[in-house]
Amino acid sequence: MKMNLQSVNFNADQKLIDFTQKKLDKLEIYFDKIIYADVYFKVQNTSGKENKITEILLSIPGGDIMVKKTCKRFEECVDDCVQSLQRQLIKKKEKLSAHV
Repeated sequence: MKMNLQSVNFNADQKLIDFTQKKLDKLEIYFDKIIYADVYFKVQNTSGKENKITEILLSIPGGDIMVKKTCKRFEECVDDCVQSLQRQLIKKKEKLSAHV
């Protein structure tokens, strides 16, 4: 799957990029028609510890799926986003198979 990654207010290291790609590739098990994923990493300038924001937009036939999570670490955010996307993709696939 093609992944477009943007990091705002910092430079993402290769480990984070590879981790994100690996997690997103696993989504193809649940829905094999994913076109691409746009991933946005942002660091909010706040005094709180949960200042890392991750947004993932999955482009699939019939519309896009967007999730946004705020956590202490980007890896944690990616995990949460992927779990949420996984649930949504399973629902989408069930709906599609029900109509066939």
